[in-house]
Amino acid sequence: MRRMARRIMHHRGDLIVGTLKCCAYLGLFLIFYFFMRINNWSLGNISRTLATFLLTWSVTSLAMTAIYGGYEIGRKKSKPIITNMSLGTFFVDLATYVQLQIMNVNANNRASFRFFGNIDFKYLCLAFLLQVAFLVFIVRFGNHRFFTIYPPKRCLLILGEEGDRAAIEDKLMHFRLQWKVADAAVWDDPQIRRRIEKAEVVFIASVPEGESMQLLKMCYDLHRDVLCKAQLQDIMLSSAQQVVVEDAPFLEMDYHKMTLFQRIVKRVVDIALSAVMLLIFSPLMLVVALAIRLEDGGPVIFSQTRLTVGGRRFTIRKFRTMRKTLSEGPQKATQKGDTRVTKVGRFLRRWRIDELPQLWNIFRGDMTFVGPRPEMLDNIARYKSDLPTFVYREKVKAGLTGHAQIEGKYNTSPEDKLMLDLLYIENFSLWNDLRLMLRTPTVLFRKDSTEGFEEELRKGGKEE
Repeated sequence: MRRMARRIMHHRGDLIVGTLKCCAYLGLFLIFYFFMRINNWSLGNISRTLATFLLTWSVTSLAMTAIYGGYEIGRKKSKPIITNMSLGTFFVDLATYVQLQIMNVNANNRASFRFFGNIDFKYLCLAFLLQVAFLVFIVRFGNHRFFTIYPPKRCLLILGEEGDRAAIEDKLMHFRLQWKVADAAVWDDPQIRRRIEKAEVVFIASVPEGESMQLLKMCYDLHRDVLCKAQLQDIMLSSAQQVVVEDAPFLEMDYHKMTLFQRIVKRVVDIALSAVMLLIFSPLMLVVALAIRLEDGGPVIFSQTRLTVGGRRFTIRKFRTMRKTLSEGPQKATQKGDTRVTKVGRFLRRWRIDELPQLWNIFRGDMTFVGPRPEMLDNIARYKSDLPTFVYREKVKAGLTGHAQIEGKYNTSPEDKLMLDLLYIENFSLWNDLRLMLRTPTVLFRKDSTEGFEEELRKGGKEE
């Protein structure tokens, strides 16, 4: 009994998280079910409608969890969890609502399908608002309980050089409830094993390849959790297949990640979706064009040469967000508090509306919906000089959104941006493209996603 009690106490955090997760999903379903049942009597009885309703909600919920992530308390901050789960819940509710309205088209109920203009749509909106409020409570409460049970873990930073410490600590400061930097040492410290023994989690930064493997083995022997900074070879082998040749194990890395069928499907989706979105957003684009023109009388569209697949150049188009006098001069990335940005431009950048003209680039074939963002030519020349492997981003066509845009920021370092883009390239699939497209709206809820660089801007330059 005592052993059982000790085991329960040891896993009490997992039990609490599991219980809260069940409560979260059950609560979301019951809120939606309560409102939909008000005007749909068939949901109150065991019927085909109820079975289809339950199946649709469950399957769609699993799919949205795979895309947006679920109740990940203890691993992520509350705001990203709430944002991701709210978007997922929106699509789950929408799909189940549409299914219910289709089921209601019969001789005993309605003669035709109606999305708007019925009482169910009002109940759908009320249900979603209540679900978001419930998510805010259950996620914040869950993270509070989790970090009350589990205090921050003591971390050891193993650095490539002493100068790396500040940059890593700055990133970990955003996760103070999860990790606490207790110690830091350069990889060749003679006391490194003793320091690893005192830590709960070990962060291995950019250390020499051979030494990194030795450190990983040491952590493995000492049963320590490890977060190792991904290197180029790690990304290249991330999608490798396990192959046994005779009796020798190998890792097989395919250079060409996209099949002919995938290329055709990707291009067809680009053409069809960009055409539909150009049509849908054309009224908004006209309003934006008028607002830009009224502010300073300058041109509406900003054009600039960028690179796409194979280093091919093309002209990218965006709504102009900077002063009209900056049409000439060197290209410069946006800085924090950049005075070149207009009032209208600041709003357009915040909500990514300035990117809408790139739908035409996608329709033409210069770009695709998902892929590495095309950088300014001056930036590319500088990045390739310092980081020759930056050219690997040109293995696929430039995109409107991508892994680096969703997980990173505007001012993410070139090396980290390359690694994020290579994660997408080396793990390409049509499912991942769909997943990234559906996750793109989450960027709008992150203020730091458009955060400029730290360097002070003294002189004007071309817009970016």
